[in-house]
Amino acid sequence: QVRLVESGGGLVQAGGSLRLSCAASGRSFYTYQMGWFRQAPGKEREFVAGISRTGDNTYYADSVKGRFTIYRDNAKNTVYLQMNSLKPEDTAVYYCAADSSIVVKTTAGPYDYWGQGTQVTVSS
Repeated sequence: QVRLVESGGGLVQAGGSLRLSCAASGRSFYTYQMGWFRQAPGKEREFVAGISRTGDNTYYADSVKGRFTIYRDNAKNTVYLQMNSLKPEDTAVYYCAADSSIVVKTTAGPYDYWGQGTQVTVSS
């Protein structure tokens, strides 16, 4: 069992930056692939970024490549999402998720555990 708690969301102007954190409690955080997803009002939840167990491999949605960076600190049981050059279309509730699969997945279905989400609002 893994409990995930996101933090770091807020209101920021376009072009600004935020760093989201996701703290995991429970056992064996390092055995999980981790992902960040987001969901805007009236839209489906979408993949944003994913990272392998060791942090060696990262994956990004095309819409955030070059602007967002996912990384993790297994000693702190935490995964981060650094978001730069934010745009109004990045406005959404952001969720972190943990997956016990062998490889990082870019769809929500395989993920076993989810946080409660943190709101990110980017004003124009």
